Amino acid sequence: MRLALAVLALGLGITMANAQTRFPIIQPDAMNPEQKKLFETIVAGPRAQNYSGDPAKHVLNRGPFNAWLRSPEIGLKLQDVGAHIRFKSSIPKHLNELAILVTAREWTSQYEWYAHRVLALKAGLDPKIADAIAAGKRPDGMKEDEAAIYDFCIELHRNRKVDDATFNRVKALFGEQGVIDLVAVSGYYVAVSMTLNVAQVPVPDGSVPLKPLD
Repeated sequence: MRLALAVLALGLGITMANAQTRFPIIQPDAMNPEQKKLFETIVAGPRAQNYSGDPAKHVLNRGPFNAWLRSPEIGLKLQDVGAHIRFKSSIPKHLNELAILVTAREWTSQYEWYAHRVLALKAGLDPKIADAIAAGKRPDGMKEDEAAIYDFCIELHRNRKVDDATFNRVKALFGEQGVIDLVAVSGYYVAVSMTLNVAQVPVPDGSVPLKPLD
């Protein structure tokens, strides 16, 4: 870890050319102790397993973490909640990712969609479901559990509540813990979407995967 910080401090791999204009990247050698704690926690955590190459580059160049360095105590709490939601949720992984995609679509969060579409397909979600969500349409041919998750999340985002039938479908499939875990993943990724949109975090390849909803 210390070696990674030293390398980055020399400017190898993280440059201002890749930084967001609203929150320029904070180089490791310029971080205060609280910021370094957040940075090191993320780099050493389970998220790093999803990063190819140097995970430290990804922490600062992508996602919400560079922005969260501005409030590292909040960032530590958020990343801890996020790690639990990503890796310890009672909701099966492909359905958890489905909920994240719905959130990204509802907030038109380009980077969140870019990152989690890949993770959703890797977890086993049908690409046709992701494509329909991207287009703002209810996917055809969903399985019962997929439809229950999709309908719950859409109602929650758009109506700010869910009706009894929608609640009971999710409860029957995943229990009361599943209901709360689904609320938690939706709420957490709203916070992530807000951060990404405010920070204007770009999609690495420059594409715009989500078009505005009508």
